[in-house]
Amino acid sequence: MKPIIKVIIPAYNEQDSIANVVNDIPKIVDEIIVISNNSTDNTEINAKNAGATVLKENQKGYGFACLKGMDYVSKQKNKPEIIVFLDGDYSDYPEQLIEIIAPIINDNIDFVIGSRVKKSRETGSMTPQQVFGNWLATFLMKLFFGAKFTDLGPFRAIKYDKLLALKMQDKTYGWTVEMQLKALKQELTYVEVPMKYRNRIGVSKVSGTIKGSIFAGVKILSWIFKYSFK
Repeated sequence: MKPIIKVIIPAYNEQDSIANVVNDIPKIVDEIIVISNNSTDNTEINAKNAGATVLKENQKGYGFACLKGMDYVSKQKNKPEIIVFLDGDYSDYPEQLIEIIAPIINDNIDFVIGSRVKKSRETGSMTPQQVFGNWLATFLMKLFFGAKFTDLGPFRAIKYDKLLALKMQDKTYGWTVEMQLKALKQELTYVEVPMKYRNRIGVSKVSGTIKGSIFAGVKILSWIFKYSFK
């Protein structure tokens, strides 16, 4: 029996990329949910025209948008077996969703991270602060928890019931690391799948600014240290 798969895509002013993302998602997905995170451009209409369900979340923050998508799914009659999270900037390759969900379907793995491996990244697709931040966060998770993560990649898939059990809270930059830390604490089975990664369309709202990079770094480290001393 084919699992029900839903994709949640937070998007803030991604009018030039969102249709590409939606159109490239494999047809095995049952619903694509784009959450416009206070967008002021044509993100919403372009996503809708591409066939996505469009929600609005006016409180700015990656976590706010993801939680909005989860709340929408929780009110549906037919719940999914798998939730996939994907960014709206077209830096990931949405067609690789097949590879992201394969460990869940074939091997009963709980949680899968798309790892942006260096050999498959376009030059310049990750800023130096992103590369360092990923290295530091995953190094600390290995040090404190024995984790095998190498990335905080936003392209990820998780069993829906396991996602609910994590009781996600973070409203902004710490969403991805919170999910990984809670997965470790709850002893979920997990793997990484190597992903291709290209230069995004438009300018990053986080890593593209000094302020965004600092806030993201502080939030990520605070989650790690919070869980390290629990």
